[in-house]
Amino acid sequence: MTRRLDTGEDVRLTVPLYNLAEAARYLALRPTTFGTWAGGYTRTAPDGRRVRKTPVVTALPAPFHGGPTVPFIGLAEGLVLAAFRQAHVPLQQIRPALDFLRDKVGLDHALASRRLYLAGAELLWDYAQHDDADPRAARGVRELIAIRSGQRVFAEVVERYLRLITYADDDLVEHIQLPGYDTAIVAADPRMNFGQPYFVRSGAPLENVLSRHRAGEPLEDLADDYGISIDEIADAVDVAARRTG
Repeated sequence: MTRRLDTGEDVRLTVPLYNLAEAARYLALRPTTFGTWAGGYTRTAPDGRRVRKTPVVTALPAPFHGGPTVPFIGLAEGLVLAAFRQAHVPLQQIRPALDFLRDKVGLDHALASRRLYLAGAELLWDYAQHDDADPRAARGVRELIAIRSGQRVFAEVVERYLRLITYADDDLVEHIQLPGYDTAIVAADPRMNFGQPYFVRSGAPLENVLSRHRAGEPLEDLADDYGISIDEIADAVDVAARRTG
């Protein structure tokens, strides 16, 4: 069951948990990339017109200056866009297809919906075949789709990311295993540790372990204290070093 506030609000959608830099780091993205997804952008077209692109990742007002703005649902949406990026399909190439998907699925958060996992490949393929489909978006969609056993499915690199998502009974995401780890299993869940990443096997908050390692404590001591293998901690340390280097 997804935790809800006393007001009945869904914490996945209404509570900011991460700042832009944190969300980007958890998904192995540049902060500027995630910031563009969450805030949209304005550019000047060749004819001089100012073109505004709306956000594709959910962000909320910060509760205080410098505070978090990304709710759990936004982190999940970012994970799916990171999957598309891993398939070498830039957002601007498939943005019209994502608008179609949102409208076709009938949800404000289609990227974080189980329906994307179950039927998204077919829906996007249908879009690519429409006569009025944006040509660049149609090409991008074809890069995301593979045919397996006679069915259209997402390419393997996208599938790998989508398999990191667990959905609630309402078909929206409720749990994410974070990408990029070889040995450690690190997840984010709004019901655990206020949405901050944690080691699945022990429940230990990731940042607690990393901060003690940065303070000079040996891996062996951390493994004993938190019930995590040395290999998992070493993997998490390596990932953190790469993402902050």
